[in-house]
Amino acid sequence: MFAIVGSMALRWRSADSDEVGTLFPDEQAATRHVGKGAYAGLEFLHVNARTIINTVPSQSQMPFRYTINCYRGCSHACTYCFARPTHDFLGLNIGEDFEKKIVVKINAVERLRAELRAPKWSGEPIAMGTNTDPYQHAEGKYHLTRGIIDVLSEAHNPFSILTKSTLILRDQAPLARAATRTEVAVNFSVGCLDRSVWKLTEPGTPPPDQRLAALRRLTKAGISCGVLVAPVLPGLSDSDDQLRSVVEAAADAGAVSISGVALHLRGSVREHYLEWIDRVRPDLSALHRERFRAGAYQRQGERDRIAEVVRATALRCGVTGRATYSPVASVTPVEITPTEQLSLL
Repeated sequence: MFAIVGSMALRWRSADSDEVGTLFPDEQAATRHVGKGAYAGLEFLHVNARTIINTVPSQSQMPFRYTINCYRGCSHACTYCFARPTHDFLGLNIGEDFEKKIVVKINAVERLRAELRAPKWSGEPIAMGTNTDPYQHAEGKYHLTRGIIDVLSEAHNPFSILTKSTLILRDQAPLARAATRTEVAVNFSVGCLDRSVWKLTEPGTPPPDQRLAALRRLTKAGISCGVLVAPVLPGLSDSDDQLRSVVEAAADAGAVSISGVALHLRGSVREHYLEWIDRVRPDLSALHRERFRAGAYQRQGERDRIAEVVRATALRCGVTGRATYSPVASVTPVEITPTEQLSLL
């Protein structure tokens, strides 16, 4: 339930430019809705996106070229989240605003339907969850991720989803249906199994064991699922035993791919996270400041150690990874039939 309290202006600039431009066709105006009931404490900023399929810069090392993010900001409130600076680009702060003021691209499903019909679109894989979680709390109300899955499935367009949320189980049936039409990959982010670490660092997410239970259910439904052991946090979740326990549990749940990534802190997230560590775990302040003394990344040796422990344990458990997507040239775009717009309220 929402109370509509008017509109507000959002500033937009790209991450690599100080130039202010127009993001939305209505002069950057966003209709502000205050959450009530199950959504109390959250604000939802309704906007109309000009485009919904984003192209990843060619210099990026990401293993995908196209992404969809129908929400900005994330109520999961993961203290280390690398996406926090996107709120700064909008003139909002990267702390509480990022966690409680959620930008909702209310026309995401309709934009996707139109963009997949475009002659220039060749049916390449699309990644979701690369910025903020597509199954965060807002999805329970707006159902945008569900609508996007249906459109991609109908178009036989391959896609992947990265999430920390068990809300994905709501979409088990459409995901299973999509997996019979195209390549679908679901990945759960599970940094550790320690509930005390989870509560401290990811307060708005379901517990890690529940994520693995969700993975098990989706796997049984015929959906290819993997686990990203990430981010691995210095002094909190980075011991060899902790890493092995996550990998073993993920393998037991049916994960077909498992990889590990050490914490990195780019841009303004670095000071945000280090200040947080100073407050909540001052005993780990010196360790963190030493690890990130040179910048956003820990030394290569530490990153390699984490990756190798995860890799070796996965192999011991019989997890060898999933096949890559089929060549995009073999994917033929499919005409999509217009459907009724999703209800937003």
